[in-house]
Amino acid sequence: MTTPLVVVDKVKKSFVHEGREVPILKGIDLVIEEGEMLCIVGPSGAGKSTLLHMLGTLDLPSEGTIHFQGDNITAYSSTRLAEFRNQRIGFVFQFHHLLPEFTALENVTMPGRIRGTNLAEIEARARTLLEEVGLRERLTHRPGELSGGEQQRVALARALIMSPKLVLADEPTGNLDTNTGSAMHELLFRLNSEHGTTFLVVTHSQDLANKMPRVVHMQDGRIHSDQRNGRGA
Repeated sequence: MTTPLVVVDKVKKSFVHEGREVPILKGIDLVIEEGEMLCIVGPSGAGKSTLLHMLGTLDLPSEGTIHFQGDNITAYSSTRLAEFRNQRIGFVFQFHHLLPEFTALENVTMPGRIRGTNLAEIEARARTLLEEVGLRERLTHRPGELSGGEQQRVALARALIMSPKLVLADEPTGNLDTNTGSAMHELLFRLNSEHGTTFLVVTHSQDLANKMPRVVHMQDGRIHSDQRNGRGA
């Protein structure tokens, strides 16, 4: 029996506001298999983005554990977590967070540059990824010279540059028009199919949720339902 990619076990997260503890996540249990494609939906304030930050180790749980390929990453040191994020997790956010002074190619290579990967090697992979996402003619364009959809494709290529096991996407099409958003949805599915990369997407897009093979619905800091192909998990 294969080890799941991610196991979230009894994860809670609270913040202190004006001297009062405010619970955000109230006991999350979630298993994600390698190669899965799933989305998390729910109303604002349900805890979706907070859970995403836990999975990406941008923040740590107040209680509970997260195992990644069998390792308890919640016990990692800050240095080891930074290395883990760089090598194993890809991030795509609603706002692209591209560096405006750098070209599309340079933006995509940034995670590799940070790690110290051979520049020629990382540039070659960045070119391939940008071609895969339909930006062969945009390699030397800076973000200000690209459309919103093109910028998001650059961000997606950057998320994939280190061949991560898991890509976390927070409202990746939230700022795109309907047609561009649909094209991005299809691109996510294609990359999942061709690379076997696991995608977890937080979205308010009902269109995207309807296409997903697995939909996790969060409400009030808890998982309300977990459905696969329209059937309760």
